[in-house]
Amino acid sequence: MFDKNLIVYLNGEYLKLKDANISPMTHGLHYGTGVFEGIRAYKIKNGTGIFRLQEHTDRLFYSADKLGLEIGETKDEINEICKTLMQKNNLESAYIRPLIFFDDSSLGMKIGVNKTSVLIAAFPWPKYLADEVSVKISPFTRISEKSTVCDAKISGHYTNSFMATADAKKDNFDEPLLLDHQGAVAEGSVANIFFVKDKKIITPQKGKILAGITRNSIIELARDLEYEIVEREIFPEELGNFEGAFFTGTASEVTPIAKIVLEDGSEILFDTKTVDELKNAFTDVISENSIDHRKWFTIIV
Repeated sequence: MFDKNLIVYLNGEYLKLKDANISPMTHGLHYGTGVFEGIRAYKIKNGTGIFRLQEHTDRLFYSADKLGLEIGETKDEINEICKTLMQKNNLESAYIRPLIFFDDSSLGMKIGVNKTSVLIAAFPWPKYLADEVSVKISPFTRISEKSTVCDAKISGHYTNSFMATADAKKDNFDEPLLLDHQGAVAEGSVANIFFVKDKKIITPQKGKILAGITRNSIIELARDLEYEIVEREIFPEELGNFEGAFFTGTASEVTPIAKIVLEDGSEILFDTKTVDELKNAFTDVISENSIDHRKWFTIIV
């Protein structure tokens, strides 16, 4: 349960969560017509820093544009609201959730009828996944670029993730791995995936996946560590050729994968230690031991 006295931002006001009323007839609630971001703030040496805030806000506006949501606040104003919520809630580290959605003006499918609502919350939330995870290939296909704008972070897309996760949990796995409509590896329920071989990391290319901001960070860190980066289609039958595998995401950060079970029931086991160098590099960044990437933080004064 969330603290009912948590301060949130809703349509121009800072309110306690218990006073932030949203109509049951909200269009975004009925149809998933909203977009959101997940952003981490970390306790670092200089105080508190929000990780890659501008990149998250840029993607929020990109997603909103694809759904036709007109945000009244500017990008700079959204950034300031995120910072203010950290201060109002006395948070040194947090998960920040901006949510932009169509209001209750109408429940129809007519364009231009509904107004845009803006809700932003900041709250404590630990790392989403365990230190390492077991994974199964999901019977659910990842939403296709032919049916939606699949690199937009649209709320309704996540029913796909929810159903895949429920199926994986039912079979005692930590996470699903979704394939795309051509049978190639796409991503986890809420995370991008990478594979490791020698000094090379291999990951699905953009266009059919969410272009994760943590994914981008890992690619940049890997280049600094002189890894070769390969973005291409990856098919389940070749997973046994890789030494390691890991998920990346705002909530899950960098999470090694211990095994993937294929659709025929066969298991691919991975050496989780092959992820250590990249995981440690990311941990150094978010703990600010790596000063080279201090630019990724928006410091809260």
